[in-house]
Amino acid sequence: MEFALLVPVLIMLLLGILEFGRAYNIQTTLTNAAREGARSMAINKSQDTARTATKNASSDLNPPLADTNINFSQSGCMANTQTTVTVSYNLDTLTGIAGPFAMTGKGTMLCGG
Repeated sequence: MEFALLVPVLIMLLLGILEFGRAYNIQTTLTNAAREGARSMAINKSQDTARTATKNASSDLNPPLADTNINFSQSGCMANTQTTVTVSYNLDTLTGIAGPFAMTGKGTMLCGG
C-alpha cells in the first residue's frame, strides 16, 4: 500500500532529475558554442566564420542551431573592442510535463587580443 503511494512521487522525482540534467547539459553546450563563436569573431573578424564555429561547437543539439539563433553585438570587430555572441535555443522537454524553455548562451571576447 505504501509503495503504491510512493511510486508516482519517485517517478516524478526521477523524471525531474533527468530533465534538469538535460537542460544543464544544453545550457553548457550553448555557452561553449557562444564562446567559440566570439573567439572566432575576435580572431577572423567574419560573422560567417563565427557562425560556422558556433554551429560546429553545438553539433550535438537536436534540432541544430539555425542562423537566426545566433546574434552578434557588432558587424565587425575593431581592435581593443569587445564582441559578444548570443545563442538562443528553445528546449523541448522529454516528458512534456513542462516547457518548452527558452535558453541562451553568451560569449564575449576582446577583438584582436
